[in-house]
Amino acid sequence: MILSVSRRTDIPNYYSDWFYERIKEGFLYVRNPFNMHQISKINLSPDVVDCIVFWTKNPLPMMNRLYELDDYKYYFQFTLTGYGKDIEPNIPHKKDAMISVFIELSKRIGKDRVIWRYDPILINDIYTIEYHEKAFDQIAERLHPYTNKVVISFIDLYAKTVRNTRDLSIEELNTETVIDMAQKFSNIAKKYNLTIESCAEKIDLEQYGVGHGSCINKNTIENIIGCKINCGKDKNQRRECGCIESIDVGMYNSCKNGCKYCYANYNDNMVMKNTQLYDIHSPILCSKLSDEDIITERNVKSVKDNQLYLFK
Repeated sequence: MILSVSRRTDIPNYYSDWFYERIKEGFLYVRNPFNMHQISKINLSPDVVDCIVFWTKNPLPMMNRLYELDDYKYYFQFTLTGYGKDIEPNIPHKKDAMISVFIELSKRIGKDRVIWRYDPILINDIYTIEYHEKAFDQIAERLHPYTNKVVISFIDLYAKTVRNTRDLSIEELNTETVIDMAQKFSNIAKKYNLTIESCAEKIDLEQYGVGHGSCINKNTIENIIGCKINCGKDKNQRRECGCIESIDVGMYNSCKNGCKYCYANYNDNMVMKNTQLYDIHSPILCSKLSDEDIITERNVKSVKDNQLYLFK
């Protein structure tokens, strides 16, 4: 089993104490976002958790307890952009704080286990193509000794994203603009010897130097855990997404980063209500169990192919 922690909320930043408690207890509960009274019990034994993929904009709150994950294999998707407080209001200053956190995390766990994300890319009068090109170059210059890969994506203007960003005057991106930026970013990545990939993009950017990537990546996981895995494409994600199957343990409407482009938060009142329910000792994140809930133990197992070791 591959554990995703989490596409739905920033667990390392806000709920790492809860996650460490769940690791100690050996299980957690997660609600089905499409059927809120359907709850799965997930076994967290190292025997079945082959790899954990952490998604975060700030892993600092969990870094002093990483030793509690010594029995697990894991890596981080670390989003670090050039946006200010107008777009990412609750993220510490990038140059003064977050770049140093990225570097420290890489030094602790290795550059192959920290992937830099510069996404989503949006354009307006402040965050112009030229702005992004300069910001991307400056961040790449600082981070390239501490990571091997950068992932980019361009904003998808879902209805809820449009609502949350209506005051930002975001331009709708056309194919020519996406290609132009992809080429610019690819040239910068090449300058710093970084592999650059896209995330769930409809436009094929391979010929412009940007590979079609996957965040929960089969090759990355196999290299980290040291053996082959038997795992197919995640059918619950968008068609353009190349990620392999995983179980996400987060909850929508619970992230406190406040990013204007976020698709996982779509109701501010629900965010406030859910975060008030946070209890590090609860088996379920930002929620309380009710008599209507039906808990079922999910059948999970290792996806390792133990016959095909990469390393002796």
